[in-house]
Amino acid sequence: MLNTVYRLVAPRRFEVEFNDIDLHAGQIVVRPTHLSICHADQRYYQGVRPAEVLKEKLPMALIHEGLGEVLYDPTGTYQCGDTVIMIPNTPCEKDEVIAENYLRSSKFRASGFDGFMQEHVALDIDRVVPVDDSIDKVIAAFTELVSVSVHAIRRFDSIAHKRRKAVGIWGDGNLGYITAIFFKAMFPNTKLYILGVDQEKLSGFSFADDTFSVSDIPDDLYIDHAFECVGGAASQQAINQIIDHIQPEGTISILGVSEYPVPINTRMVLEKGLRIFGSSRSGREDFLKTVELYKEHPEIIGYLRNIVGAQVEVRSIEDMNKAFETDIHKSMGKTIMLWNK
Repeated sequence: MLNTVYRLVAPRRFEVEFNDIDLHAGQIVVRPTHLSICHADQRYYQGVRPAEVLKEKLPMALIHEGLGEVLYDPTGTYQCGDTVIMIPNTPCEKDEVIAENYLRSSKFRASGFDGFMQEHVALDIDRVVPVDDSIDKVIAAFTELVSVSVHAIRRFDSIAHKRRKAVGIWGDGNLGYITAIFFKAMFPNTKLYILGVDQEKLSGFSFADDTFSVSDIPDDLYIDHAFECVGGAASQQAINQIIDHIQPEGTISILGVSEYPVPINTRMVLEKGLRIFGSSRSGREDFLKTVELYKEHPEIIGYLRNIVGAQVEVRSIEDMNKAFETDIHKSMGKTIMLWNK
């Protein structure tokens, strides 16, 4: 089966290439319909990754957040036209201790090999998750991002001690917002505090118990555990503020990505006996849990609509560039490509 792939060959330049999908390989074939642009995609598109990384990775089809319609399933698990979320993480082995998203041998779409900017995508049957048609497809398009937060919260639940009277989330961007929505759904009896820099964004956390500016945190604010959703250079301040305000033996979940090493106050980490763990990407179980939460807490979909920044219909390479350029200039929110290739 001849397939069209739209690969980034250089910063801001897409080109059409073709490959062949083997219909006898036992894989499901999905036609993408909704694709969501991520910060990682933008770093490739704008060419802000190191030159040696770009040389190694490109040409490559971008996008690792998306869903589509089943076109062909040799296993009979799905019917033609069924809506499925595509899982970008692609493990090559199983480990009884290490999760699929942490195995060094796993491949990840739009990082190590082609992402979802294709006419059709062939995936192993366990790399798709069905989603009910009652769920807004625009929201379901960025389930991968949501599943990363759900993954971190699930790990928190297995690592953190049982005292969970108050939890703080540092970060008022998309990641902090999503993590807060799902934490409150999963732990409704825990007081949730949001700490950020933008008062307008903080006002959107209406479901939280309270919000604070990081430049004016009350001295008597103490939390049992915390999530860092800031990333970049600002993560140093965020982590050290968490260390200052967290109770002894608390747990700190790190989600923000930084390109450079981040200095933290290890003396107080030792004195307080803190646990710090990092979370990255997600696996099939996290996707299944996310879809389950969509159904159990329909209000989540309403909250997630607040972070849809733009929807761009894509029929050509010019439209692809338009979508990425639109995403660059937005102040907040997810840019969704309505993929009509």
